[in-house]
Amino acid sequence: MAKKGFFGEFKDFIARGNVMDMAVGVIIGGAFSGIVTSLNEDIISPILGLFGGKNFDQLSLNILGEVTLNYGKFLTAVINFLIMAFVVFCIIKAMNKAGEKAKKLAHLNKEEEPAAPTTKKCPYCLSEIPIEATKCAHCTSELPEE
Repeated sequence: MAKKGFFGEFKDFIARGNVMDMAVGVIIGGAFSGIVTSLNEDIISPILGLFGGKNFDQLSLNILGEVTLNYGKFLTAVINFLIMAFVVFCIIKAMNKAGEKAKKLAHLNKEEEPAAPTTKKCPYCLSEIPIEATKCAHCTSELPEE
């Protein structure tokens, strides 16, 4: 096996399919995060602000002088997280359901193999007996080795 350099190993690492999938997921997740943030800040927070009198982002508590506790921004971040978690949950649930359907279809298309026999017929009295039997329980005949 030829010894690879640092950049050769890096190239092999990057070329793996799961790394590329992960990179695409991170990029799409970042773009989706922007959409969710905008949904929360530009639509949900102003609507909730109608009931509270101001936007969530503007909620703060003056602790001491110029020190303020901006809990409204924290609430906005929590709402963003909950929306993202809900969307990811729905996506994963849909993917699991699609996977189950695909598995069921594959199972239906696959021919089932017959189960191995567990009984045999006695050659003398034709009674059903266990396959491991060496003597018939019905006629007490010695059974030939198979």
